[in-house]
Amino acid sequence: MATNAGGPHTLKYGVTAQHILGLEVVLADGSLVTFGPVADPGELNLLDVIVGAEGTLGIVTKAWVRLTPDPESYCTLRATFDSLDAAAGVATDVIAAGIVPAALELMERGIIQAVEEAFHFGFSTEAAAILIIELDGSPTEIARQREKIIAVCENRGGGEILFAESADEREALWKCRKLAGGAKGRLSPSYLSEDMIVPRTKLPEMIRLAHEIGAKHGLQVVTLAHAGDGNAHPTLLFDERDEKQIESVHAAARETLKACIDLGGSVTAEHGVGYDKLEMMSVQFAADDLSAFERVRKSFDPYGALNPGKAVPVMGKRNGI
Repeated sequence: MATNAGGPHTLKYGVTAQHILGLEVVLADGSLVTFGPVADPGELNLLDVIVGAEGTLGIVTKAWVRLTPDPESYCTLRATFDSLDAAAGVATDVIAAGIVPAALELMERGIIQAVEEAFHFGFSTEAAAILIIELDGSPTEIARQREKIIAVCENRGGGEILFAESADEREALWKCRKLAGGAKGRLSPSYLSEDMIVPRTKLPEMIRLAHEIGAKHGLQVVTLAHAGDGNAHPTLLFDERDEKQIESVHAAARETLKACIDLGGSVTAEHGVGYDKLEMMSVQFAADDLSAFERVRKSFDPYGALNPGKAVPVMGKRNGI
């Protein structure tokens, strides 16, 4: 709730805020208040202000959440592509065809190679990208959508297309994606994984820019993405025992986030701002916007007692931390 977290299945089901009906919150003065569950649609909705506020407005002690029924059935597939643009283009084409998959995940070459080295799934390490697409719903609906997705993948030059025919096979297909984060640890002693979102059509360009910026600073970059909504996680690989590499990785991170903003994106998608991205807030938002954020914060916590120095730049310190 603190970061309004997302994840692979937010394409269809939404981020955390879409599933919160009410919150019990301790405010900075120690008072306990309840926001929602909102029965009156005309009532002021403060839930979406609290969710994603990174603990700067209050401490959540209780939550009422919306329960979502499990789908009747699933169809999970993995498709391999020789081009990053082709793989990302599938995401655009699928949505344009009126299909909203439960998940649409992208792994680019660097991650594919790391996962293959670590876990031996049998991937071609020459593949430029792999997509994992999951459909859910009624068997009839899934059958119709599956045929459309096959056609989209083939039209974009998709190579090997594997379907999970059982729950065990579905788990195996997802395993390659879920183990990708751990596989990054085999590539270098340390890594910095960024969180950003760009328009879906800009995703290939964002990934390429991240690689170019990393190379300029002498750093390897590998990327995972929630391709359905343009949420990318470029990961900068480095060795924290080397002071020069630490300087390089922070410089590369700032340039990568700036490139994201220039592409019409946001420097945070599902993991918050914290203090690492404070200076980028001043790049993305105008002074009036930041002032509005600050006024909201002060209305809840006038003395700045809750999670100070996080999420919103302090007045007079907007050009750096």
